[in-house]
Amino acid sequence: MTPSRWTRRRVLTLGLAPAAVLACAAAGGTELVARGILPGRALLDEFDGACSVPEPPLAFSPLGPSVDGRFYSAARRRTVGYTIAYPPGHHRGDELPLVVMLHGYGRDHADALAGMSPAQALALKPGGRPLPPMALVTVDGGGGYWNPHPGDDPMAMVVGELIPRCRRLGLGRHPVRIAAGYGDPFYPGVRALARALSPGAVVVLGPGCHDGSFFTAQEPPSLGFLAGCLTS
Repeated sequence: MTPSRWTRRRVLTLGLAPAAVLACAAAGGTELVARGILPGRALLDEFDGACSVPEPPLAFSPLGPSVDGRFYSAARRRTVGYTIAYPPGHHRGDELPLVVMLHGYGRDHADALAGMSPAQALALKPGGRPLPPMALVTVDGGGGYWNPHPGDDPMAMVVGELIPRCRRLGLGRHPVRIAAGYGDPFYPGVRALARALSPGAVVVLGPGCHDGSFFTAQEPPSLGFLAGCLTS
């Protein structure tokens, strides 16, 4: 009788699969989780190293200033916080292109980016070269993935309240770049969005998951893309 081959994925699957599947986990449980039929694929990928994406070395110029504020949002029916960051060598009152950064689930305007502040993002030097000057704004969108909910419409707040507020400060206009990893649970939706975008959009699909490793790796090229489009 051939002994079972207990890999890390197979052991983890035993902990993830429902009781009814435990008996067959050694034979097919791992495959069911890996294919998304059973829950736990994201945890499985993280445990097995499939989410690992090389993070580039980061270099920064001296940081520019940031302005924190709050305003009452009629669309969200509550007061929301926001941060506007300016690039190195600039300050409030300068006319600049604008990047609107939408934070992930469970976050807010204070930690919208993975591993860096808005001011640090604008001071990045991808490939050793500073980004062209632009401003970046983050705002509290709640925990609903920016979708409308009863009494709370965060995207209407962004379009109808935040962006006009920024434009009054001399900031504003937007190109499109999206990126997603093959292991991201939102990957099918990103592909559907990519098919609906205009021909000028840039779509980057590749290895990675919905985690800080992928987000950090994508921040320098995303900011470089935005800077190039907004300052051309």
